[in-house]
Amino acid sequence: MTLSPQLADFSKAWVEDDGIEFDVLLDLGQGVARDYGLTFRLSEDLRQLYLDLDLDLVRFNGDESWELPIPATFVIDSGGTIVFASADPDYTIRPEPAEVLAAIPDENA
Repeated sequence: MTLSPQLADFSKAWVEDDGIEFDVLLDLGQGVARDYGLTFRLSEDLRQLYLDLDLDLVRFNGDESWELPIPATFVIDSGGTIVFASADPDYTIRPEPAEVLAAIPDENA
């Protein structure tokens, strides 16, 4: 499952265009991401670059915060314990899929 700060129409288009096969939940206003300290505000220079590239976050996300969520991955076991966590403000740094898959508990064991 993933959380998206985008309005429903944009999230739906992303799911359809990219063939996403998992649940996408909306985090409108980024309340969940903000509650966990997982947002950052774009600088004025970066805002202008986004607008020059036709990436209007105000239009896509429906708010004027110019914030984006920090990419984060969590694996939570059936008891509610976080058994794996990864978050980095550098969006290019992500955990390896094999590392995440290895963290998923075998609830049948």
